[in-house]
Amino acid sequence: MASNLLKGTMILTVGLLLSRILGVLYVIPFYQIIGEEYIALYQYAYTPYSIMLAIAVSGVPVAVSKFVSKYNALGDYATGRKLMKSSMLLMSITGVLGFLLLFFLADPIAHMIIKDDEADFSVGDVASVIKYVSFAVIVVPLMSLIRGFFQGYQRMTPTAISQLWEQIVRILFVLAGGFFVVYIMKGTEKTAVSFAVFAAFLGALASMVVLYWYWKKLKPEFNVMMNDSGKTSSDVSLRNIYKEILVYTVPFALVGVINPLFQFIDMITFNSAMSIIGISGDISNILLGMLNFSAHKLVMIPVMLATGFSMALIPYITSYYAKRDFLQVRKSLDQSFQILLFLTVPAALGIAVLSGEFYHLFYEQSETGSTVLAHYAPVAILFALYPVTTAILQGIDRQKLIILNLLLGILTKLLLNTPFIKAFETDGAIMATACGYLVAIGLNLFAIRKTLHYKSTMVARRILLILIINAVMLVLVYVVKSGLQNLFVIDSKMEALLVIIVCAGVGAAFYGYVTLRLGLAQKLLGEKVTRIAKKLGFKEK
Repeated sequence: MASNLLKGTMILTVGLLLSRILGVLYVIPFYQIIGEEYIALYQYAYTPYSIMLAIAVSGVPVAVSKFVSKYNALGDYATGRKLMKSSMLLMSITGVLGFLLLFFLADPIAHMIIKDDEADFSVGDVASVIKYVSFAVIVVPLMSLIRGFFQGYQRMTPTAISQLWEQIVRILFVLAGGFFVVYIMKGTEKTAVSFAVFAAFLGALASMVVLYWYWKKLKPEFNVMMNDSGKTSSDVSLRNIYKEILVYTVPFALVGVINPLFQFIDMITFNSAMSIIGISGDISNILLGMLNFSAHKLVMIPVMLATGFSMALIPYITSYYAKRDFLQVRKSLDQSFQILLFLTVPAALGIAVLSGEFYHLFYEQSETGSTVLAHYAPVAILFALYPVTTAILQGIDRQKLIILNLLLGILTKLLLNTPFIKAFETDGAIMATACGYLVAIGLNLFAIRKTLHYKSTMVARRILLILIINAVMLVLVYVVKSGLQNLFVIDSKMEALLVIIVCAGVGAAFYGYVTLRLGLAQKLLGEKVTRIAKKLGFKEK
């Protein structure tokens, strides 16, 4: 199980990693094309879009992944196929309805987000970019559904490849369109942002082409599995299926909306809170752009691992839980928590220590921007933990608890955001986000422990060990960074890149050596790492 889970996770993780890397790298030229002041306009479109998309999708793709895996484990491949066909119609309808709602509600949403006198762009500008991005809602729900179907068969490659191709096409259009508008047509940055958000629609279409190719390739294999099972038609009614799915999808729809909803809370409260303490609208918009776009892009890189885990974890936990194999369920939890923190913690803390260099490399040299990133980066650990804990509760059918815990987390963010921003400015929004996630994660872990009687002192000890090793590693990286800063002044992007490469290399070498010497890496990462470690002279502890 562990090796299969790790394999599925790694396939998704590699695809997500490449997609995230592209999603960050394109920001460098895009930032230069539209300028710092228009980054907020770009984000003003994407946050409402993300919320509407989560509502339109409503967790159905993940539900399909769960139930296809469940019925496949029982040898009923026909029911999974029946569910897929019916859900495709449902996702087509919700996609069109989501598009219409977002398109025609663009103006009221824009009025909630901004006032005409708050920035260089108007309410009309915000409404316009929201309308442009709304077209993507038509395609993305159906695309996500097909990915969920493949994941139910533990086929993670179609998801990884389609995500990567979607990102490539989107970025090409963002950069080419922005360059054409600003430098060839001598248009405005506002128009360039409109083209950039419309690229989400084109990227989704490209992903659909890839998924269709995989369906044609894998369909004969799926047909053989169904025929070999001796059951080519489903006895389960669509009414019963959808009744079960409805209970499952409602909480997942809310789960998918937590991060954009937290950002939306920032969007509707940040400017007003900052104005109370005397900070102008233009400045607060720049700070909000730093927080919810510039820094957020970098912070989410470590989080892609959690996305891979949560997507790969649900089918396995569902399968074992359906068979009442609680031992394997607990082993899945042990494996997931350890590997997640083993990889996420050093990445998040490393970005925090090297925040100045990262911000300079991807955007520009900015003390304010690097400070926001440094304070925001550790929150990535919470961003990573939340979807995994939620996926576990999904797998063990505790949907009501997911809704309750999520709402309490959102309520915490909403109540704390304005007073924290007044007291700590941008850091206040970060602190409120961290508190909201801590509440939701803490309640999720409590529910997992109570339901599964899950308690592992071994996992607790290993997590403590991981934290100690990371603390030592960060001290070492900081010393190396300080030494490099004494040797030369970091004035260019190439110098910032050099510092990142050297410091990250030293940190990774130390982390790898210590964890291999202690046998921790071998225990967590499986047989292949163990074999490599033995060849390098490390013995498994």
